[in-house]
Amino acid sequence: MLLTTGQAADELGCAITTFRRLVRARLLPGLSRRGVRVMIPLDTVQALATRRRAPLEQLDATEIAVLRVDAARPAPEPDRPWIGFAATLTPDDLLKALRGWWRCDPVSVAAGGVLPVTLSGYVVAVLTGLQAWEKSSTGRHTFSQARLAGYVTDLAAPRITLTSRTDGDQHLAELLLGTRLPSDSGGAIAYITTHTTG
Repeated sequence: MLLTTGQAADELGCAITTFRRLVRARLLPGLSRRGVRVMIPLDTVQALATRRRAPLEQLDATEIAVLRVDAARPAPEPDRPWIGFAATLTPDDLLKALRGWWRCDPVSVAAGGVLPVTLSGYVVAVLTGLQAWEKSSTGRHTFSQARLAGYVTDLAAPRITLTSRTDGDQHLAELLLGTRLPSDSGGAIAYITTHTTG
């Protein structure tokens, strides 16, 4: 059975524009077209609906930052060709697209030790190595030594690609990728309490 993007959004309880970001980021398998309509397999939507929440209580930090992005689009900047996320980007382009420039408190971001990247409330990439940053003249920050620990190429499965050889990075990527992580923020960076007591 196939659903329209509107029906899929209704099943997930989200706005149609939120769901269309997943389509544009090429994260959903089995898509087809009926005229101008994109059709999504019901089992793909059901897999998204039953996805577990990110187990933030397993993280060491009491608070982490979350980077909320849109589907990738060309960036008008000399240091990166893209901004945002797409499953089809190379790991190098993806890292450049995600590590900055963001309005944020860089000390708080670094203190969390990990920066989950979400698209429509799902963790699609994980950045680590956040201890160094640069600030632009407009007050935005980039994490110049950030590492892409891993990213998702198929959100329904989910299918992940690990891109860091560091054990801690791989653990964080496996823990968080493909999970649901809703957050609220007026900008790209949100801050979430993990409820860790230690």
